[in-house]
Amino acid sequence: MKFLYAGLCCEERRTFRLHLSYSIIEGFILGVLALNEFVFIKSLQGSNYQLGVLFQFSMLVFLLLLFVNEFLKRIRKRRVFLRWVGILTRLPLMLLFFFPRSSEALTENSFYHLIFLTVFLVYYLAAPVVNPTINLLLRANYQPQNFGKLYSIATSVNKIVLMVVTFLYGLLLDFNNFIFVYIFPIVSVMGMASIFLLSKINYTPPGSILIKETVKKSILRSVSNMIELLRNNRPYLHFEVSFMLYGMAFMLSTPVITIFFYNALDLNYSSVAFYRNAYNILAIFILPFFGKMIGKTDPRKFGVITFSSLVLFLFFLMITLYFPYHFEFYGIKLYITLIPYVVFHGVFAGTMVLLWNIGSAYFGKVDEADIYQSTHLFLTGVRALFAPLFGIYLYELLGFSITFLLAILLTLSGISLLIWSYKIKKRR
Repeated sequence: MKFLYAGLCCEERRTFRLHLSYSIIEGFILGVLALNEFVFIKSLQGSNYQLGVLFQFSMLVFLLLLFVNEFLKRIRKRRVFLRWVGILTRLPLMLLFFFPRSSEALTENSFYHLIFLTVFLVYYLAAPVVNPTINLLLRANYQPQNFGKLYSIATSVNKIVLMVVTFLYGLLLDFNNFIFVYIFPIVSVMGMASIFLLSKINYTPPGSILIKETVKKSILRSVSNMIELLRNNRPYLHFEVSFMLYGMAFMLSTPVITIFFYNALDLNYSSVAFYRNAYNILAIFILPFFGKMIGKTDPRKFGVITFSSLVLFLFFLMITLYFPYHFEFYGIKLYITLIPYVVFHGVFAGTMVLLWNIGSAYFGKVDEADIYQSTHLFLTGVRALFAPLFGIYLYELLGFSITFLLAILLTLSGISLLIWSYKIKKRR
């Protein structure tokens, strides 16, 4: 492991060690959450729209950045605050231990669905605090030339853990569809531990923190700052508009893909875990390459690669409806057309994790990284207001093909904007 720390200064090495530990634990958690939506419709028998709401919560919480942005700037003891956020948002996962252990105890309108949705709404409430803070902590402690490289290494390790846990969790769920009631209390403890580790990364706020404004004025100023940022930084504006088009495509298609796996392809947990692991394996191999690339490439140019991979994996997923040729291997359904789906989804997974998490940081100064990322995440929440449920509505009205086709067209529009914006830069 020493080669990972070669060329790093003392504080940078300590930060990377904590960042890596955080990534490993989060990999376990994400490995469990990778099958969460499938658990909701298969084991808990949730409805399509409830599934849409579950996915929506993971993105909708970023609207709170409107309020959190200014609030975070006023907190000097950020590590203490982070720890409390970890405790309050991860502890409710313990409630899933008291869920039924059989489908007979569930009904279509079971209150357990509402409890499940509420628990994960609370869980996702940590994201508006944790995500911008990660960017700020890493940009403050990593040298610019090492930022993309170290982030990609930690993310690769995260994905390896995710892959192993997803595979094992899928096998356990096929053995017992309600094994999640024993898994989530473990996830609860690990979630608190991971945020505790993150909070140990050193950060000294610049200057003194003085509270001179009322909450109302702070919120209005936060809105004003976001608007000014988008107005005055044209490349960043183009980046975010293209992300809005891509994001709507991604959000309206993602919950529908879960339904597609369940209703159209009749996959079991092991099969879903297999496909997720297959594209994550590819993502792990390409992450170091793209981690170096994003540090040397305009994020708009990098975004063309990411968005194009989404277009291609949606296309091959869609044509599985018309060419449903498959064979079974140890209980896993292997569809021929899902092979290129896995390849392009791997490219998407390996590049989007970089573009979405740190792409915005390259448009501003180091000490503005959290502001740019907060604006980026807030806009994620805006599209989450309507895109996931609209995707469910479109699927129930017109079917899988039209839903996937609309997502492809929206993403192609985002690609066109990125290319146009980059060409303007080159001419100037």
